[in-house]
Amino acid sequence: MAGHSKWANIQHRKGRQDKLRAKLFSKMSKEITVAAKMGDPDPDKNPRLRLAVKEAKQSSVPKEVIERAINKAVGGDAESYDEIRYEGYGPNGVAIIVEAMTDNRNRTASNVRSTFTKNGGNLGETGSVGFMFDRKGQIVYPASVGDEDTVMMAAIEAGAEDVQSDGDNHVVYCAPTDLNEVSTALEEALGEAESTKLIWLPNMQTEMDLEGLTKLMKLVETLEDDDDVQNVTTNVEASDDVMAAYAAS
Repeated sequence: MAGHSKWANIQHRKGRQDKLRAKLFSKMSKEITVAAKMGDPDPDKNPRLRLAVKEAKQSSVPKEVIERAINKAVGGDAESYDEIRYEGYGPNGVAIIVEAMTDNRNRTASNVRSTFTKNGGNLGETGSVGFMFDRKGQIVYPASVGDEDTVMMAAIEAGAEDVQSDGDNHVVYCAPTDLNEVSTALEEALGEAESTKLIWLPNMQTEMDLEGLTKLMKLVETLEDDDDVQNVTTNVEASDDVMAAYAAS
């Protein structure tokens, strides 16, 4: 999925990484606390917690922040969060999935709905766009880890479903229930990954021009700035020229 590196590069050039970093730690801490509260506080015995800790480490979340999030769950003083998925349409009919963790459903629903409305979107019912995505495990390695054949063989042996390679990355996909097992096997074969997480992978995409992409990114960025929102996924497709024009704008 070449879009992985394209979007990463666009966000970096637009200065989003620094802005998001402040919120990243708190969002990952929330995921770690919820995972630890729902299962065993030992990452080795709790696949969801293990993946949450791994992703946090890959994003340079300090060890003490991770430990504090786990201890919060163990101590019983962690807030109770509901996991909610919102689905809707953005400008030009692009499909959007918003994943949130909240201690106040009414507040989050109101904020998400308002953000969609103010930015040319429309919040739909659950399932309204979900059919346009498949739930997958995604493991990303830099191109420098090995050539395409080497990574493909390692991925097949680990039980992965597919590998998409380009000049920047090798992106490995697997069934969501296999992510813990596949990522562990790949780590032994290829070393530490850049990213390991569950994603919504579009199975159909919506083409956008520069004007549409600009409006969409404003909506996505506003959603990402909400403290209750964990992830935002779209099915947008844009040409290299449109991507480049947006990044330069």
